[in-house]
Amino acid sequence: MKVLVVGATGAIGSAVAQTLAERGHEVIRAGRTRGDLQVDITSNASVEALYAAVGRVDAIVSAAGGLFFGPLNEMRPADFNVGLQDKLLGQVRLALLGQHVLTDGGSITLTTGIVADEPIRQGANATAVNAAVEGFVRGAAIELPRGIRINVVSPTVLTESLPLYGSFFPGFESVSAAKAAQAYVRSVEGPQTGRVYRVWQ
Repeated sequence: MKVLVVGATGAIGSAVAQTLAERGHEVIRAGRTRGDLQVDITSNASVEALYAAVGRVDAIVSAAGGLFFGPLNEMRPADFNVGLQDKLLGQVRLALLGQHVLTDGGSITLTTGIVADEPIRQGANATAVNAAVEGFVRGAAIELPRGIRINVVSPTVLTESLPLYGSFFPGFESVSAAKAAQAYVRSVEGPQTGRVYRVWQ
């Protein structure tokens, strides 16, 4: 399969790209500033240019999207909008525009996180955005044509990310990026659609 991985230079994205490549897939790595190709998922023009450069693909994987973390009593609407424009609309944009470059029976895999179900302090934006992405996937799954599938992977905090984010997740069990990557394999190679693959332990 020809697979486009967006966010391929981050902790999850790099593990997903490596795992898929090891399984014999042709992997195209895209990132905001690094990778085979560059893309800004908050821009229609940038995403359209990415798809024009890549051409037909069998699968699109998104491990991209920024969020705002901060105390609710200090949060402003502009802060909340960060996650809406980046991780929510950015991934929705990848799916909406990407469906047209997918081969019949192709797949889209987006990324959320455990905070969609298990809120943390300073994470109201992350909880709202991740839950919205999962809602989009469930809704889109019943409408996508030509046998195209769409799923989402929801990992807990990554072991590799504990030095940066561990304090936000007291008592949470971490998983390695390599373990999380297996859920993306399941989405890309498997038959299911409209699923949330939770990798929480």
